Amino acid sequence: MDLLARLAEAPDRAAILLDVDGTLAPIARRPEDAAVPEGAREELSRLVGRYALVACISGRTGEDARRLVAVEGVRYVGSHGLELAPEAERWRPAIHSFSSGVDWPVEDKGLTVSFHYRQAEDEAAALEYLEEVADRARAVGLVPRFGRKVLEIRPPVHADKGTAIQKLLDESGLSRALYAGDDTTDLDAFRALDGLELGVRVAVSSDEAPGDLVRSADLVVDSPAGLLELLKRL
Repeated sequence: MDLLARLAEAPDRAAILLDVDGTLAPIARRPEDAAVPEGAREELSRLVGRYALVACISGRTGEDARRLVAVEGVRYVGSHGLELAPEAERWRPAIHSFSSGVDWPVEDKGLTVSFHYRQAEDEAAALEYLEEVADRARAVGLVPRFGRKVLEIRPPVHADKGTAIQKLLDESGLSRALYAGDDTTDLDAFRALDGLELGVRVAVSSDEAPGDLVRSADLVVDSPAGLLELLKRL
């Protein structure tokens, strides 16, 4: 809690950076069913008026994250930071061509595609099939990454939530930041806070959260509701 107090004492010098699904919004069985609670929206609005920067860095597209969160004044960055990497755009046709050959429902995020298996009747069989898909993706030069009941296929571009955060902080001239997330890709964001004057890493834990995320965190909460209570201290 001392870390939060230090961050809150100079909000004009700090950024609040947040993942969306599983962090602000509880995980839904289908991505399209996710919802950010109204209380979280109200809290984000308060933080926008207080901190130098409030941003959502999501695996969704930036447009979709904006629709879901729906708070003015928040900076939205999508596709795990790939939207800030112009070189990722040329891989869009290859990503879509690959996904068209996969016999599985696909979530098209533009610069990435995702294959969810949360609703699979046989989760073990689903995971076995998607591991084969991951091998096929590697064979054609794409980058597979597993997260919470999902396989994401992305371009081989050095861009992630960490590079996005570095760019946002450099643009705003800030050296203090809090980041909260719940999944594997959020480890990149945690690492981006290394070397800052003050970096606060918050893990939103669950049965599905990667162990490395919890071990790397400065603070751990057990749900999006727990994160909301933490944000109120800021």
